[in-house]
Amino acid sequence: MNEISIRTANLEDLKILLEFEQGVIAAEKPLDPFLDDGELFYYNIPELISNKNIHFIVAVANNEIIASGYLRIENSKHYHKNPKHGYIGFIFVKPSFRGNRVSTLILESLKRWATEKELKELRLDVYVGNSGATKSYERFGFIKSLVNMRMDI
Repeated sequence: MNEISIRTANLEDLKILLEFEQGVIAAEKPLDPFLDDGELFYYNIPELISNKNIHFIVAVANNEIIASGYLRIENSKHYHKNPKHGYIGFIFVKPSFRGNRVSTLILESLKRWATEKELKELRLDVYVGNSGATKSYERFGFIKSLVNMRMDI
């Protein structure tokens, strides 16, 4: 594989990031019966790019954006030991680059930024049925801590 670099996302990346967003949604739709039908959007990508409390990055190989992810600084619950934490989201790797630990490069970069911001904790959400993502996050050092449960009524 060619060398992969990480850089901050910018508004010129919007077209490919909108495609990545649809890739995330396509992967998650079969895992979540609560997602609505039709075209969905999860993210306000321009806001993710411009917000000073969010570090939004992309991975690039051969001048092609191949992956994305962000870390958002959030306030923790008043009863948690860390007053702030980093929330990781929008991890997406183009299918042709999966299995090459590109997500690890994204996560390492986000973790470095969080450390520079003096954060002591990272969090993320992953669907229980998304075993590939779960394994990748566990390999990176994340542990499962809470199960979110729902039901139709």
